[in-house]
Amino acid sequence: MTLNDLNEVMGYAPVLIGVGLAGVAVWSVWWVVRYLRADAMTRQSIRQAVRVRRTWKRLAQMLKLCATDRMPTPLASLANTDGKPVKPRILVPALKVTHDAFGVIARATCLPGVGLAEFQKATPYLADAWRMTRVSALPGDKPGQVMLRGVRVDPLITPTTHTPTGLPPEKYAQWDLGVDEYGMPVFVPLKEVPGVAVGGLPGFGKTSCVNRLVCDWAPSPAVQFVFFDGKVSHAHEGDYADLVQRAFAFCGDDLEEANKLLKELVELRRARSASIRNVLGKKNMWHVGPSADWPLIVIVIDEAHTYFRDHKGSDPATKRLAAFAAENARLTEDLVKKGRSVGFLTLLTTQKTTGDAIPTFIRDVCPVGLSFAQKTADAAVAALGDDIREWPDASPVLLQDPAYVGVAVMSQHGRPGFIRIRTPYVADEDAARVAEATAHLAHHPARLLEDLTGRTVVDLTKDDPDDDGSTPLAA
Repeated sequence: MTLNDLNEVMGYAPVLIGVGLAGVAVWSVWWVVRYLRADAMTRQSIRQAVRVRRTWKRLAQMLKLCATDRMPTPLASLANTDGKPVKPRILVPALKVTHDAFGVIARATCLPGVGLAEFQKATPYLADAWRMTRVSALPGDKPGQVMLRGVRVDPLITPTTHTPTGLPPEKYAQWDLGVDEYGMPVFVPLKEVPGVAVGGLPGFGKTSCVNRLVCDWAPSPAVQFVFFDGKVSHAHEGDYADLVQRAFAFCGDDLEEANKLLKELVELRRARSASIRNVLGKKNMWHVGPSADWPLIVIVIDEAHTYFRDHKGSDPATKRLAAFAAENARLTEDLVKKGRSVGFLTLLTTQKTTGDAIPTFIRDVCPVGLSFAQKTADAAVAALGDDIREWPDASPVLLQDPAYVGVAVMSQHGRPGFIRIRTPYVADEDAARVAEATAHLAHHPARLLEDLTGRTVVDLTKDDPDDDGSTPLAA
């Protein structure tokens, strides 16, 4: 390189330095603007994220979350002219930190001897060092990565609200429940799920939890709803007064009316079973997904014990109620056990999901179970299974404090143990707004099926492969 070339290169130096300083200035302005526009909680999380990044290398070595590399690099070997041993290198996992209102999310790269188990062991010390309420360590989004979640405030005791967008859901049959105890969103896939059982003490969030599902799914013409409300006699008296206009049918606490409506639903289930191959070309609706012509039918049975409770007595009126309750249980069993593949999803809620409230032959075939606050360990076991005894810290018996209204417990899909979830509150006016805007989407699935096949539901049931030869159930 000649002297002129060198001088020419040096002439560009001020320009390059100016560009670099301009970039730093733009980044600084962007960072300050983002900080000033954030709310108070997010600002505190931003400051914590800065502290986590700044102190990570030292903290990782103190907690032994590092690896020692005694093999010299090629450059170090070439530079070692005196023959002395090369000083080993201390490797610290790379850490990428983001923030939200609850705290920070850090993604760490694993090293030899420093993996998920080591991070999980160190979480109590990380919580103290980062000034967090709790820190969790879970497998990361990519192999060889660990996700560290630290929360400054407890999401379980931080009430949240949900305002429905009024837009159709991006994914069918995905239930957005809320956030877990680490502030991470919890989604429950309900595709191919025949039933959901929800238990909990009165006033602790069961109905509000179901309301969110209805409000989020109501804008889709591929979903139809039917409500059974065992607390009231008429729709305008109960929790579904604002949503009933989006349903194709409603039933109160009258056992005879419930029996009649359940028979209609079972008859529809049989008609769908008989015609699904001809209409959809598949044996399972989920292989093509729900549609406006063949919608997913969501059956909400609130206070389910009203319809299934065994009535004791020898007088004619009590015997009549007992007969209705027994048949209601049998009809609901049909919908849960046989309705999955043809597009039926049954949600049952009650205070205690014991066998007298929801018969075990129904409850035990519902793959998804949630429990809000419970008074006894037996009620918790009925709702969540015997495994909850091995996880006492997650028991819904501990959720009886008013601060935990809206908090539910459920098993973790794909992992051992249970998670606690803060479900948001949906205001009545928001539910009414969504229901009114989507009321025109409510259509009786039986009429839709008749339009598709050109035959009545009663005629289709005669072709039902599940028919055992008994007299068809009349509406």
